[in-house]
Amino acid sequence: MLRSVGRVRLWFLLAIPLLAGCLAIVAGLAWLGPLPPLDAAQRSVAPSTFVYDRDGRLLYEVVDQQAGSYRPVPLEEVPLALRQAIVATEDATFYTNPGVDLRAIARSLWINLTSGEIRSGASTITQQAARNLLMGPEERAERSWRRKAREAVLAWRLTRSLGKDAILALYLNETYFGNMAYGVEAAARIYLGKPVAQLDLAECALLAGLPQSPAQYNPLTDLPAAKARQRVVLDLMVAQGMITPERADLAYLEELALAGTPFPIEAPHATMLALQQAGVRLGEEVMRGGGLRITTTLDLDVQRAAEAQVRRHLGALNEAGPSGPGHNVHNAAVVVLDPGTGGILAMVGSPDYFDPRIDGAVNGALALRQPGSSIKPLTYAAAFEQGYSPASVISDVPTSFVTHEGRPYTPVNYDYRYRGPTSLRVALASSYNVVAVRLLDRIGVAALAEMARRLGITSFQSADRYGLALTLGGGEVQLLQLAAAYGAFANGGLRVDPVLVARIETADGRLLYEAPGPACQRVLDERVAWLVTDVLADPMARLPAFGASSPLNTAYGAAVKTGTTTEWRDNWTVGYTRDRVVGVWVGNADNSPMKQITGVTGAAPIWQGVMDSLQPVSTRPFERPEGLVERTVCADSGLLPGPACTRLRDEWFLPGNAPQAACTMHRLEELDAATGRLAGASTPPERRVLRRVTYWPADALLWAEHAGLPLPPEPADGEAAAWAAGDPVDGAVASHAAERGEARPRLASPVTGSTYCLAADIAARYQQVEVVAVGPMGVALTRLTLEVDGVAVHTWTGAPYRAFWPLAPGAHVLRAVAVTRDGTELYSEPVQIMVRDACD
Repeated sequence: MLRSVGRVRLWFLLAIPLLAGCLAIVAGLAWLGPLPPLDAAQRSVAPSTFVYDRDGRLLYEVVDQQAGSYRPVPLEEVPLALRQAIVATEDATFYTNPGVDLRAIARSLWINLTSGEIRSGASTITQQAARNLLMGPEERAERSWRRKAREAVLAWRLTRSLGKDAILALYLNETYFGNMAYGVEAAARIYLGKPVAQLDLAECALLAGLPQSPAQYNPLTDLPAAKARQRVVLDLMVAQGMITPERADLAYLEELALAGTPFPIEAPHATMLALQQAGVRLGEEVMRGGGLRITTTLDLDVQRAAEAQVRRHLGALNEAGPSGPGHNVHNAAVVVLDPGTGGILAMVGSPDYFDPRIDGAVNGALALRQPGSSIKPLTYAAAFEQGYSPASVISDVPTSFVTHEGRPYTPVNYDYRYRGPTSLRVALASSYNVVAVRLLDRIGVAALAEMARRLGITSFQSADRYGLALTLGGGEVQLLQLAAAYGAFANGGLRVDPVLVARIETADGRLLYEAPGPACQRVLDERVAWLVTDVLADPMARLPAFGASSPLNTAYGAAVKTGTTTEWRDNWTVGYTRDRVVGVWVGNADNSPMKQITGVTGAAPIWQGVMDSLQPVSTRPFERPEGLVERTVCADSGLLPGPACTRLRDEWFLPGNAPQAACTMHRLEELDAATGRLAGASTPPERRVLRRVTYWPADALLWAEHAGLPLPPEPADGEAAAWAAGDPVDGAVASHAAERGEARPRLASPVTGSTYCLAADIAARYQQVEVVAVGPMGVALTRLTLEVDGVAVHTWTGAPYRAFWPLAPGAHVLRAVAVTRDGTELYSEPVQIMVRDACD
C-alpha cells in the first residue's frame, strides 16, 4: 500500500514540470500566434508613393519595383564576391547556424534589456529572408519581442525546409537596397548601370553595405559614407579569410562609376534626396509599404530655370574655339535657398543625372569640394567680431608663415600682384589672398572653424590640419552647407538649416511628418552680418579685381563671392539677396582640372542667370540694422582723416570699433628742396617746401620701394627720425599686433626652416640671401641691426630694412635688434636656417 502511494506521489511530482512545460509551450504558441506556412510567401504590389514640389506638382511617382522591373536571378548569376560580401557583412555564421545565431541573440538580448528598448536585432540572413517573405508590411515594421520570436521560429523552419544556397538566393532577390531597388539585380542596374553578373569586387562590396541602412549609405547622395561602409565590408571579408588585405585595398581604391537608370522624374537629385530623408524619418519598412505623399520645398519653375542655365553655360564653355576644343568642364551644381525658412527651392546635382560618363547620378550639391575664396566671408565675419572693421587696413605684401610642420608657407594672390596697404573692404570684395591669410593669422584658425560650425558647416572637424590655408579653401565643404552659411548673412545672423521635405502624408491624408518651422537661432550679430553683406554687395570695392561689367553685378545689388581652387579644379559663386541665396559649383566630378576657368567665368554666369530668373522676388534692398555708426575715414589707413588725406570714404562700424585717432600715414612735411630730406633747424627758409608725404606701414616699405613709390624722407643731417616706422592702422590692428608681438621688429625674409645650398660652379661672393626686416609697429627707431649667430653684420639707420648676407655652410640663427629713440632694445624672434655646402 505504501509502495503504491509512493508511485502516485512520484508520478505527481514528475507530472508537475511536464504540465508546466506543456502550459509554457501552449502559452508561447498562443503568444506567437499562428505562423504563416512556408509556402505563403507572395509578392504584394505596394501602392505608389508620390513626390511633389511645394505647389503640388508631381516630381516622381515611385512605382513598386517588385511589380515592375523586378527580376530575380539565379544564385549562379550572382558573383561569388557579392555572395561572400553579403555573408561576411550580414551573417558570418550563415552556413553553420540553424537559422538563428544564438550567440548574437544573447548579445542582442543583453543590449536590449540594458537599454529598455529594442535596439539590436541580431537577425541572420535567414531571419531577414523570413521577415521579408512571410510577414506582412505592418509586422515587418514592428520593433517588438514578439516579432523577433516569430521571425526566429520562421527562420528555423526555413532552414529545415530549404538548403542554405536557396535561402541565400531568396535573400539576394528580395532584400531592399534603397532607391526602390529590390534585389541585387535591380540594385546593380540602379546604382552601377550594369547587370549584377558584371560586378567586380569593389562594386560587390559597395552593394553589400547597403541593406543595413540604404538611406545612410546611399552612394548617389553621400558617396563618402558609402565608401566608408565599403571599407567596412572589405575588412569583414578579410577577417573571414575570403580575400587578402591587398585585394581589399585595391578594391577600395578603385574609382566607382555610378549611374542612374533613366526613368520619368523631375529634379532627380533633389527627389532622390527627399526619398532618402523620408526613409530616415519613417524607416525603410514604411517606405517599402508605399502609399505616401511626400511634399518638398522645391519650386519646379526655379528648378527648371537652374537646370537650363547649367546646360546652356556648360555647353558654351565646351564649344571648340581657336585655342582648343573647349575648357574641359562637364559638371555643375546649383542650390537655391530661402534664407528665411531654409527651404530648398532648387537643387541641381549635375547637368544629367543619367549620364555615367560624368558620374551624373552623384549629387554635386552634397559632394565635398574645396571652396577656394568663397569661404573668405566667414573669415572676415570672425574678424569683425574681434574688433576689425571693413575700414581696417592690412598690407598686401609678400609674407611667409611657418606651418605646424616647420615648413614655410607663402600665399600669393590670384594675379601674383600685391597692392600694399589695403582695406578689408577691398581685400574681401576683390579676393586678395595674402590679406585673408594675414587676417586669419591674427584672429586664429580656430576662429574661422568655430564660425563655420555656427553657420552650419560640419566638415571642418580638424581645422588645425589645414592651417592658414583654410581661409583660401584648404578645407572641403558641401555647396548646400556653404549656401546655407551665406543665408545667415542674408537674414541678419540667424542660422539656416536647409529643409527639403516639408511634409509626408498617407494616401488618405494622415500626416506622418511635418518639417518644423525655422528655429530662428541667432549665431551672428546682425550688425556683423550686415557689414559682411555691405562689403560683398559693393561693386566699387570689387572693381579692382573684377572690373565694371562682370557677371557679379546685378541690377538689384546682390551680395556675392567667387572662389577658384588650384589648377582650376573647382569654380564657385555664392551670392544672395534678402530673399534668396544662390550657390553654384562648376568642375568635374572626377576632380580632373578644367582649362583656364575661374569662378567669375565658370560659375558666375550660371549664378547671374539663376538670380535674374528669380526677379522680382529677389529685388528687396538690404536693410541696415540699428547700432552701427558711420564715420568718414582715410581710405588708405582707415583712421579719421588728417589734413594730408586725399582719399576719403564713408564707412560703417560697430560702436566700439570706430576710429578715434587721426591718420598719420599721410602728413604735410617741410622738406629741404636741396637734399630731399626733412627740413632741419639749419635749413634756410628759401629751401623749405611743404610736401604731402606718405609714411608707409613698416611691413609695406619694401613693397613701396619695389613699386617705385616715394619713400618717407630721411631726417636732416645730424637729427634723429621724427616718424614712427609703421603707425598702427586702427585699434584692432594695434591690439592684435601687440598680442602677436608685432610691437617689436621681425624678419620677413628668410623664413625659419629654410634650407639653402651652395653651388660649386658659382663664385661664393654671388651666393647671398636677401634679408628683409620689418620695424615694430608704431615705434620710432634710431637704428636696427641684423645679427647672425649673435654677431652684428649690418646696421640700418632708416627704412626700408634690406640687406644681402653671404651664405656660409652650417646652421645659422638670424635676429633683428631695434633700438628706440629712448634707447630701449627690441628683439625679433630668431630665424633658423640651414646652408648646405653642396647642391644635390
